[in-house]
Amino acid sequence: MNKILTPLLLCACLMIAGCGTLSKVTELGTAAAVAAGAISTDQAQSINKSAQAVGKVFESITPEQEYYIGRTVAATILSQNKPFDNQATTEYLNTIGQYLALCSDRPETFGGYHFLIMDTDEINAFAAPGGLILVSRGMLKCCRTEEAVAAVLAHEIAHVVNNHGLQAISKSRLTSAATVLATESAKNLGGKELAELTKTFEDSISDITATMVNNGYSRQFETQADKGAVAILQRGGYDPRGLIAMLTEMSQHLKPGGKDFAKTHPDPKVRISDVQQMIGTAPAPAPAPARSQRFASVMKGV
Repeated sequence: MNKILTPLLLCACLMIAGCGTLSKVTELGTAAAVAAGAISTDQAQSINKSAQAVGKVFESITPEQEYYIGRTVAATILSQNKPFDNQATTEYLNTIGQYLALCSDRPETFGGYHFLIMDTDEINAFAAPGGLILVSRGMLKCCRTEEAVAAVLAHEIAHVVNNHGLQAISKSRLTSAATVLATESAKNLGGKELAELTKTFEDSISDITATMVNNGYSRQFETQADKGAVAILQRGGYDPRGLIAMLTEMSQHLKPGGKDFAKTHPDPKVRISDVQQMIGTAPAPAPAPARSQRFASVMKGV
């Protein structure tokens, strides 16, 4: 009974604990395990020290580390979708993206914002930690105006602003950490086990990327990103209704059961309704003919 109780108890503690509360929850769990006779006091102390180490890893991710994590994630995605070789369109995307980033609540990151087009007809976009944003040709084809292109980029920038990528990474790492700690719960966790735990974090990047690509962010995160996008677009003088136009166009091209945006994002109709409420009765900005001209000139290459 004790052998079964210990790993289950520790897994439960780890899975429900956030980064800031991990140590406290683990201490409560080990105290209960000691009281139940499942582990010794020495074992409890060792487990608590390991939990503190795990918590520090989560809390001490620096902007520089975020940048390199994001590069790894982006590189993994690009190994499956090669970049679109069109300099004019790429520069156009970066011109809009850099401007919108300056209109966000996080105008700077360690390595700066970078925008790249993936050469695929799948309708998708990804925001890697640190500001590396990838948009597919298929997604851009759903954009009939520059306002719609700006809406796509603003949504992805909002993911970066809200650290959604890092939060997804932390959850995946926490799951891996829980597995290691549960496996080692019958021992005193020392240097070897902590080294294994660290390696688990390093080796989980590919799993994290797969989770991000296959499952996408939660609806809560997507709604938060849409809200952030509306704010960014309004600050930048773009009509946030471009987001509604893009979602409407996109919904007509998504294939049920596909591997693209339909699989990783909430139903566009639901998002359209939410965005309409976010915009409310805010007046549309004056048309900008120059934007229409450059959009028509550059996007024909997509």
